[in-house]
Amino acid sequence: MTEHLIGLLLGAEEDWPRAFEELTRRVGPVTAPDGTTHDIRTERLSIEPFNLRDRPRTDLVIDRLAHWYYHPREWLKKVALMDDVYLLNSPFTFQSMEKHSAYCALMRLGMHVPETVLVPYKNPLDNVRWAYTSSKYNRSFDLDAIAAELGYPMFMKPFDGGAWRGVSMIKDEQALHAAYDDSGEMLMHLQKAVDGFEVFARALTIGPETMVMKFRPDEPMHDRYEVAYDFLTPEVGAETRTIAQTVNAFFRWEFNSCEMLVKDGVVYPIDYANACPDVAITSLHYYFPWAIKSLLKWSIFCTVTDRRCRTQVDTDPWFAVADRGDDYAAKLHAYQRLSDEYFEVENYREFVETSLGHVDELVLDWVLSDEFDRLLVETVRSTYPAHEHERFLAHFRGLTGLWAKDEEKLLG
Repeated sequence: MTEHLIGLLLGAEEDWPRAFEELTRRVGPVTAPDGTTHDIRTERLSIEPFNLRDRPRTDLVIDRLAHWYYHPREWLKKVALMDDVYLLNSPFTFQSMEKHSAYCALMRLGMHVPETVLVPYKNPLDNVRWAYTSSKYNRSFDLDAIAAELGYPMFMKPFDGGAWRGVSMIKDEQALHAAYDDSGEMLMHLQKAVDGFEVFARALTIGPETMVMKFRPDEPMHDRYEVAYDFLTPEVGAETRTIAQTVNAFFRWEFNSCEMLVKDGVVYPIDYANACPDVAITSLHYYFPWAIKSLLKWSIFCTVTDRRCRTQVDTDPWFAVADRGDDYAAKLHAYQRLSDEYFEVENYREFVETSLGHVDELVLDWVLSDEFDRLLVETVRSTYPAHEHERFLAHFRGLTGLWAKDEEKLLG
């Protein structure tokens, strides 16, 4: 039997790691399509000095930390470059391909990204060369004129983004200047709002698995993901999945969320670079079992099949499609084909069917278990004040119970 170790590089999260660890334990030995047997274990990784020639014990790392903590980020780079450790996600592409680059790439691919302008810093940078460079080369500009050309309403948001940091809704010149004054040393985009959109869709993609959810950003976190069926037409739903998977395959992001607005049948991607996408049970609730199950399946597939980690973006095949004279629908079809090739969809589906066929029922049994309820109780108690515990327990038990009923119907 071949042993494999999945490393969890974590910050402040407890709920999904506990779920992932328990389900990995319950899966037991995995028999690959070639008949070999594999034992999958997990370990929470610690942060400590490392020699660049040290050999890691991990085959795959699920990273939830390195987007802001640079020491483990450099360890991830080392183990990918020197030891072929598989990464979810690669810091190479997340570090260099922030939201600004993602906007540019999707515009080149022909997606309906809203009009976007990058404006210079409001305040001087902490650099001795700033004053000279600014006085000699910074061209003065009329912020009001730029905003008027874009048209109100719009959003001001950091070019690299993250957790809604620094995002402002701009409805007039007064709000524009207040937000720009507050931006300080953050480099900001102005992006035209899709006014009057009908649906805010948020797609969570893990490997080739995508769940498109109806999102309500103005609601409290526990109510933002609405349990909604068929809220998109089949055509629009397919387009949102293709966009989300295209983003991931293009940038080599395999654990990511993509936000899109739908208006009059047109899908507008607005945010799609999330190094640490939300998978908390207190926000995903109904969709939480699907997320952990998808993460489990993809991680095991990558580990057992020794899938090669690709740390660099290869734009050529994508831009070859983008630059030819096909219509939008034909380009989407080609992007989906490229995405399917990158994620080895046929091999993955065969692997899941032959080697992980028991996982769906295993996850359902776990959601119906006392152990899952204990996880829910402990998470609620650590997240909300005591006087709200019963309310939120009822809320999340109801939503995860609804998922279990739907899953029972699906599995027959």
